[in-house]
Parts: sequence; structure tokens; C-alpha cells
Amino acid sequence: MYLSTEKKKEIFKEHGNSETNTGSAEGQVALFTYRIAHLTGHLKSNRKDFSTQLALQKLVGKRRALLAYLYKKDINRYRAIIKSLGLRDIIKSI
Repeated sequence: MYLSTEKKKEIFKEHGNSETNTGSAEGQVALFTYRIAHLTGHLKSNRKDFSTQLALQKLVGKRRALLAYLYKKDINRYRAIIKSLGLRDIIKSI
């Protein structure tokens, strides 16, 4: 399995406050980013895997919604997670 329990704990420890704080928006965005990178690599070698393509699109939408929430709630947290993950600033104005 590409996403072990240890890897999840590492992601949440780095981007969330602790290993057990799995509900923080920053931790969720980091986990979604990791999963998106994995699915993107899979689709590069399996172009006709349409179920994975649909799952990837849904995951990108979820990540975008969480980033929009962070943008509205606390722009400093939004900017910090964008910078730490190396994402583009997709939320221009809401």
C-alpha cells in the first residue's frame, strides 16, 4: 500500500499540530496533496483508467474547497500551507 499508517502520522505531525490531530484543515490538505501526487503518477502510466481519473478530480475539488475555507477563515494559515506544500495560489478573490 502506498499510504501506510506511519506515512499518515508523519504527514499530520508535519503539517497538523500532532499525529492525532487528523481533522485540521492543514493536515487534510497535505494528505490530499500526497494522494493527488500518487494518483497523478498512476495516471501517467495508465491513461485509460477513468475511475482513477474521476477519483483524482474529486480529490482536487475537496482540496480546493478546504483551501477556500482556510482562505476565508485565516489567510495566514492559508498562505503558510500553500508555501509549505509548494502549491499555486488558486483562490484569487472570494
